[in-house]
Amino acid sequence: MSVGESIRIQRFEELPTATDFESLVEARNVPAVFSGCIKRWRAFSKWNPSNGGLDYLQERVGSFMVEAMLSRSAPIFYGDIGSHERVPLLFSTFIGFCKKRMQNKDGGLDACFGPQRHDPAGSNTEHGSLQLEHVPEQIYLAQVAIMNNDHEDRVQLETLREDVRIPPILEAKELSSINLWMNNAQARSSTHYDPHHNLLCIVSGRKQVLLWPPSASPLLYPMPIYGEASNHSSVALESPDYSLYPRAKSSMKFAQKAVLNAGDALFIPEGWFHQVDSDDLTIAVNIWWRSKLISCMLEHMDTYFLRRILRRLIDKEMDQLLDKSGMGETRVHACEQPNNGETDHDDDNDILMLKGKGFEGENILLELEPTATQVLHELVSLVHNNVSVTDQEQRLLSTSANDSELGASDEFQKLETANLKDDPVAKILWDVEPLTLRNVFLAMAQNFPRTLEALVLHVLSPVGAEVLTRKFDEMDQQTLAEDRNRFYEAFYSAFDDQSMAMNSILKGKESFAQQAFKNVLEKHVGVNPESSKPGVR
Repeated sequence: MSVGESIRIQRFEELPTATDFESLVEARNVPAVFSGCIKRWRAFSKWNPSNGGLDYLQERVGSFMVEAMLSRSAPIFYGDIGSHERVPLLFSTFIGFCKKRMQNKDGGLDACFGPQRHDPAGSNTEHGSLQLEHVPEQIYLAQVAIMNNDHEDRVQLETLREDVRIPPILEAKELSSINLWMNNAQARSSTHYDPHHNLLCIVSGRKQVLLWPPSASPLLYPMPIYGEASNHSSVALESPDYSLYPRAKSSMKFAQKAVLNAGDALFIPEGWFHQVDSDDLTIAVNIWWRSKLISCMLEHMDTYFLRRILRRLIDKEMDQLLDKSGMGETRVHACEQPNNGETDHDDDNDILMLKGKGFEGENILLELEPTATQVLHELVSLVHNNVSVTDQEQRLLSTSANDSELGASDEFQKLETANLKDDPVAKILWDVEPLTLRNVFLAMAQNFPRTLEALVLHVLSPVGAEVLTRKFDEMDQQTLAEDRNRFYEAFYSAFDDQSMAMNSILKGKESFAQQAFKNVLEKHVGVNPESSKPGVR
């Protein structure tokens, strides 16, 4: 399994027009790399550490107080608030760490970059001075605001705004914020997505970005949606625990890599998970703006869209559950049926049903083909083995229409399995051609009505109910309306209470869908309904 062509990263050697960007890139919600598109920025020439850029930045904003990310797990920086601290420091202090890094990069690290430790008691934030000489590699200037239209009071480096030129593709956009990202040593961000479109621009250094489409979210185990870090993956980067997160083993099959050098920019659409690796002394600016989709969503429609999206995810999950049980491929291709989906009467297998055998007094049991007889025997045997009967000596199937039936009992018990692959009834139903299964059910209704009743009311599991109704749908696509009506009349005549039979099948389907819904919550929303501890899976 691999990434589809329709969502592969696009690459542009020249920046497209705003119109082309909106129609060919943004509207498709697919990442795109724009090579060298910010080389005309003042920041590109003025901020370069190899060309006096650190002195320039120290002179311009060195006296400004910024908020930095302090992480004990460096070089990995996890974005959730429980894994890092936000600490204030003078921008000049961080520039000092960067200069020290440059001085010692070729000659080895001195005590300043020795064993990493953090002593909160030794930190002094008085007068804006933070003494962090022992932990410079654990500090990352992440998302320091240069411009923020939503929270102007949080802007820390507004003076640098004139060094950043908004690319022409974004000039008509309503920007949300512009932020500085700067690390003095190698750093890796945790895997997360953003609720905005993002243009990540590399001013100096180099970044490598891994990206996953939103459809791959289940493989990344998103944090619970009600939590502070709901847009982050639960999987630890340094030591993934595949016993807790088994789906994560397959995550790299859907990942795409973008390597960004100084001057390049990457469009990261909203909802795309990404993990960013930064080289030493890498400086980047990102620009966030709201997508048209989110901007146009009306609040009074939220509940409707939520239900529609959940229903689509549930339907997809139900198909995947059947796939895992080996029942993912239908045996009948209704789209290939002639006469607008109605049966071709030249098919010998269909003639038996279309002529009404079993509807007008004929004994269909005597007309069954060997395959149908075998299926009938297997179903009756399963009911016999899983339901208590009044006479264990009774034979349940013979070539005679007057053979014994399954006795009634108050000890009926549904067949429940922990693994869908172990559900024998569902697998038998799925493996049978629809019209063959019709003949089997007619034979049961005519000769073994109590057995059919026990099968539906007491043995059929939720997945079995789902498979049964899908088989009914396939039957309906291959028969005429008159024959469909006659079949269901004969099928439900086996039940003392027809409404009870219908309700049992529907409740089974709903139970199967409910399990799919729970899986959707766990995979896509990060919520495990079976666990009292959010996020534990």
